[in-house]
Amino acid sequence: MVDKAVLFAADPPPAQAEAQPGKAKVRRLDWLSAALDRLVSDGVDSVKVLSLSARLGVSRSSFYWYFKSRQDLLDALLAHWQNTNTAGLVGQAEQPAATITEAVCNVFHCVFDPALFDTALDYAVRDWARRSARVRAIVEASDRSRLAALVAMFARFGYRDDEAVTRARVLYYMQIGYSDADLREPLEARLRLLPGYLYCFTGRHGQPDELAAFHAFANRVARGEGQ
Repeated sequence: MVDKAVLFAADPPPAQAEAQPGKAKVRRLDWLSAALDRLVSDGVDSVKVLSLSARLGVSRSSFYWYFKSRQDLLDALLAHWQNTNTAGLVGQAEQPAATITEAVCNVFHCVFDPALFDTALDYAVRDWARRSARVRAIVEASDRSRLAALVAMFARFGYRDDEAVTRARVLYYMQIGYSDADLREPLEARLRLLPGYLYCFTGRHGQPDELAAFHAFANRVARGEGQ
């Protein structure tokens, strides 16, 4: 899971503490973290103020020190998703790279490292969008931003406009579908297919140093060492 303490660090505490003497002190971060976990595990309908307050061991009224309403909380979760998953993928597509295959490896970092892209959260938000036209519009706008970054990535390496769009779509929608399929492949199997994936997506072969660097990155993440 993503380090929520860092991701929500920009959310300031209220001027007054909501806790009464002898009761647990709960911060805005705690409400957001609990809501995020519930969204991912059980869907948006399970994100309810009463159940979250019971989980946190505080009164329901303490929620309103930090949020105007349940909708305010849901909006914060969507903002978190945009500031992590969408920003993470766009940021990786914009990373400097000497070759298109290195650039695609940068994007693949999102697939392997939940600190860059939380696939479970992405799935939960997409499921939410199936029931809400408003959220659907937000997801579609996010998809456009992600695809635009990938198109620009291919264009930087000389691909014609139509080809850049096509390859960006194939790369993006394959990764979204791959995550939703939840294949649970062993790391070794995924890495073994890396050269073939790079060739399919780019029409070019990955360089040995690029493949070695990505293998080292993936193994560091698997060991819990991050980037």
